[in-house]
Amino acid sequence: MSSIEEAQRRMEEYIHIHNKGRAKRKLNKLTPVEYRRQLAA
Repeated sequence: MSSIEEAQRRMEEYIHIHNKGRAKRKLNKLTPVEYRRQLAA
């Protein structure tokens, strides 16, 4: 695997964790995905 492919894989993994796995204090302790779903409901 090239270093570019590895870097891309790591960035995609970070984005996934950031959006779906980390609750944010300023989003009322919801993940960004949960917050968007709440707003749409």
